[in-house]
Amino acid sequence: MREKDIERKFRDLVRKEGGVALKLVCPGFDGMPDRIILMPDGSVCFAEIKRPGAVPRPLQEARHRMLRDLGFKVFVIDSTEKAEEVAHALQTT
Repeated sequence: MREKDIERKFRDLVRKEGGVALKLVCPGFDGMPDRIILMPDGSVCFAEIKRPGAVPRPLQEARHRMLRDLGFKVFVIDSTEKAEEVAHALQTT
């Protein structure tokens, strides 16, 4: 499974839950997660999408820590199963 296939599946699952998973591009601020997730209840979280078995780079880990320290949830998704698990969890986030 390719990273873009997992990302597409996750985006579609979030949409089914009533939210949007927008591509996040931050020029000049590398290492930010791939997607920002906005849910109907006003909750905001982030998702880093990886190919199966891959892990975030050190800079990405630092950005994830920064976001978590600010009170945001950050998910790392490396499979369609994990995408389904996170999308389901967003219902209760």
